Amino acid sequence: MLPKLFGISDLHLPGSTDKTMDLFGPQWTNHGQQIAVNWLNAVQEEDIVLIPGDISWAMKLPEAQPDLDLIGSWPGRKVLVRGNHDYWWQSISKLRQALPPTMYAIHNDSLHLEGINFCGTRGWKIPGDEGFTQEDEKIYLRELHRLELSLQAIRAEGEIIVMLHYPPFNEKGEPSGFVSLMKQYGVAKCVYGHLHGPKGKGGVTGPVDGISYYLVSCDQLGFAPMLIADIK
Repeated sequence: MLPKLFGISDLHLPGSTDKTMDLFGPQWTNHGQQIAVNWLNAVQEEDIVLIPGDISWAMKLPEAQPDLDLIGSWPGRKVLVRGNHDYWWQSISKLRQALPPTMYAIHNDSLHLEGINFCGTRGWKIPGDEGFTQEDEKIYLRELHRLELSLQAIRAEGEIIVMLHYPPFNEKGEPSGFVSLMKQYGVAKCVYGHLHGPKGKGGVTGPVDGISYYLVSCDQLGFAPMLIADIK
């Protein structure tokens, strides 16, 4: 059986805290259990699951370890980038030492699996977003640089897929520098999260100028991994 490629983000697992997502609506009740059941029903060991950020509410890596171990126990190979709430993600070397063997973290580099190059970074608010400040611009430019480092780290032939936590289009649907970079490097697919509830309805999805976009925030997917492609 050919492996499949899935995506799901914004798991917002509790870490060592008692924090829940219930205040965001009844659909979030026991959402971690919903994700686990749907994951186990869909994903096989040979599959790849992209998780672009907001993985755990934990503040420090030891507090996030139960969530990482739980995800690691589920089927499939998991590829991670950091989200804006992943405060526990600090030292990439310490994180990689803590990750279960079926999990990979991208940080200023790339990963080659099944003939595909996976690249990514967290991203940030982008020009044209409401309240975009000079401080936001500094972080935005830094994240652009990190994505370029990731794309430059590719060492093998194959399709390129970019993972971002933040969307690469602003709230008006206008493309950012992330889109320009992806076009420059011939990216085929971009998988992102961060948008929830009604905002998710405005997320750019589908093919746009040669790149296919996938919004995979878990509440937008009914808390089930989205099938992106069969890997050939």
